[in-house]
Amino acid sequence: MKHILLIEDDLTYSRIVKTFLEKNGYSVETCTKVKDAQQILSSKSFDLIIADFRLPDGTGMELLQWSKSKFPQTQVILITHYSDIRIAIKAMKLGAFEYITKPINPDELLATVKESLSAKSTPVEPTPISSPQPKSKDTKIAKGSYVIGSSNEAEKLEKHIQLVAPTDLSVLVLGETGTGKEFVSRRIHDLSTRKNGPFVAIDCGALPKELAGSELFGHVKGAFTGALEHKTGHFESANGGTIFLDEIGNLSYEVQIQLLRAIQERRIRKIGGNKEIQIDVRIIAATNDNLIANSGDGQFREDLYHRLNEFTLQAIPLRRRKEDMEDFTGQFLEESNERLNKSVKTLSPEVWDIFLAYDWPGNLRELRNIIKRAVLLTNGDQVEKDALPEGLYEPNSMSSASFSNSSISQPGELPSPKDYKTQWIEQEKELIQKVLNDTKFNKSKTARILKMDRKTLYSKMEKYGLD
Repeated sequence: MKHILLIEDDLTYSRIVKTFLEKNGYSVETCTKVKDAQQILSSKSFDLIIADFRLPDGTGMELLQWSKSKFPQTQVILITHYSDIRIAIKAMKLGAFEYITKPINPDELLATVKESLSAKSTPVEPTPISSPQPKSKDTKIAKGSYVIGSSNEAEKLEKHIQLVAPTDLSVLVLGETGTGKEFVSRRIHDLSTRKNGPFVAIDCGALPKELAGSELFGHVKGAFTGALEHKTGHFESANGGTIFLDEIGNLSYEVQIQLLRAIQERRIRKIGGNKEIQIDVRIIAATNDNLIANSGDGQFREDLYHRLNEFTLQAIPLRRRKEDMEDFTGQFLEESNERLNKSVKTLSPEVWDIFLAYDWPGNLRELRNIIKRAVLLTNGDQVEKDALPEGLYEPNSMSSASFSNSSISQPGELPSPKDYKTQWIEQEKELIQKVLNDTKFNKSKTARILKMDRKTLYSKMEKYGLD
């Protein structure tokens, strides 16, 4: 019997989840705080941790980082509200297996638990090196969820990946949000001579500014307040393999200097340390920002840009590769069926028409999420229109509903302060969404157009669920 530790401070919710999992054959122990969970984990062995993100004495993120340092083999699932999803995605990059959102769907919870426990003992097979044959169905979909595709642009991208992969050149992957820049980077690693080494993916936008240097390069005990033990940084962990630096433009100027030195000298020095450590790491960076423009504004070092940009790849937005829609849809249907224990085989002709007409501002990430949702809502073997979000085929439905559902004042009456606030929130959300779409989700450009800093933009995107 598998043992699960559930950390949830809502006692009613905790009791419901515990009862459900126990009925499905799992042993479940519960607690309500990070500190209590740490004490329990230090005295007993668990196969899986399920933690709410918001806890009375801390966050699920803190527990995740602690548990991964102490018990790296124990899987962690994070429970979030919809407004926490951006944070949850960052947690996954720190080692969480998956996140699930409240209100919890029982089928999704059970599927995620089963998947996490089976993944624990399932080795990841490296992708074999082979020449691309895009017209063969077997080679359109590479292992590790990388879809090659069969459009001309997809063929060109795969050719360039296979060209640069065996080299040790630093690669800069450009592309809009959701275009699969990390999958492109993993594909390079899997086709390289470093494929048996680690692939360490870092979301630079998720690194706290004051701790970014420590996360990347490590620190020694006592280097700063709270440094209670030695820490191995991501560069040292990636030694002999590849480090992927996503959203590289988010690094502070000071950390950029440290990164430039590490690239030039192939050595790092831990924060507070005086010993240099030799590293053998290939660097792949990704961004949806214009780093050259940012260097002109003093936000990004031009010399670092040229060090990172020994070879450039452009991840293709989905609206420019509609020919590959069948390949992507087939892959995502297969993933969703396996995860949700379903057997959906295809999309109805009406759904295909909607997919091909839609602009996909969220690209592959948006397509994957919509298909996962549709599979969950489909009872037969074919996805129908009613399993899709209305915004997919009625772009103005959300804003129309907002106005129709808002309180309408009678002539001569002023709306209540609550109505004013609701309308303001709706209009701000629509404006941010429009600018994000117009800039192809370039967050630096969006922030400049809206005259707000990136931190404020990220906060509002999280608040309105626009990631």
